[in-house]
Amino acid sequence: MAGTLTGANLILRIEDALQDSTNVRWPEAELLRYINDAQREIVNFRPEAAADHSNVALVVGTEQSIPTTALRLIKVVRNMSAAGGSATGKRTVTLVDTDIINAQEPDWHDPTVTGDSAHTTTVKHYMFDEDDPRKFYVYPGASTTSTFLEIVTSRNPTDLANTGATIYIDDIYGNSIVDYVLYRCFMKDAEFAGNAQRAGGHYQVFMASVGAGAKVQFALSPNQDPVGLPNSAVPQTPMPPGA
Repeated sequence: MAGTLTGANLILRIEDALQDSTNVRWPEAELLRYINDAQREIVNFRPEAAADHSNVALVVGTEQSIPTTALRLIKVVRNMSAAGGSATGKRTVTLVDTDIINAQEPDWHDPTVTGDSAHTTTVKHYMFDEDDPRKFYVYPGASTTSTFLEIVTSRNPTDLANTGATIYIDDIYGNSIVDYVLYRCFMKDAEFAGNAQRAGGHYQVFMASVGAGAKVQFALSPNQDPVGLPNSAVPQTPMPPGA
């Protein structure tokens, strides 16, 4: 996943809003840092903005971890024939509630368990805990490291090294990036009349555009409906830091 907007594209829009086309008050290097910060903030609130599909080999047992380059699990898709790019898809893996498995098969973590819970090379279900987003559990547990899954994770956005580089996330978040950068710029001069209010306004727009708040994190969790929250559940937009 990568956008087509470059740092220069975004900086031009930001400079127009700041009326600082010569970068007297806000140098390009500073604006570029804010753009990189904006990408990370967006992914914090919208993990799917940096979604990445990968095939992974499981460790033996029920407890699994996502790759070290990933931030959190979004979903588990299916079993795979191998971890490489030429692997073929196999059985679908479905999300289940941990309490249900625990009630029906209390010994499912035990590698010596028999019956339906016997550890094997084909996963049927997975479980996820929002409090530990880098781990997930599989049922039945993996009996060997030759058990492979296709998973979707959220990755840490790559910083733009220069103004010619493109953003890591999709172009649809371009306006959100601009509003976040303007918030940071006006907060830099918050002591001047009206700038704190301008910063607050841009932060409010940014937060509204990315659907911020703890409830959004739950809406994007593998445990929730991927469609998201109903309008009635959207949280109030918080005030910007320093406002």
